[in-house]
Amino acid sequence: MAKQDIQDRKKRKSCSFCAEHVEFIDYKDAAKLKRYLTEAGKIIPRRVTGNCAMHQRMITKAIKRAREAAIIDYVFD
Repeated sequence: MAKQDIQDRKKRKSCSFCAEHVEFIDYKDAAKLKRYLTEAGKIIPRRVTGNCAMHQRMITKAIKRAREAAIIDYVFD
């Protein structure tokens, strides 16, 4: 009984990009990318955001490209 109650409380997170049928994540969209960064500038892991593996890789690449192009800072103050 107790084990089933714990499983019922855990809600599976769904990928917001899959729900919107996103094919490509643009590195120039800084506002969207900043949602996936911590206050220290680190990329939030997939288990926290609920993204699928494919979209998490796209987010990571887009953030790294945006950092290289100086659209997003490496470290926030």
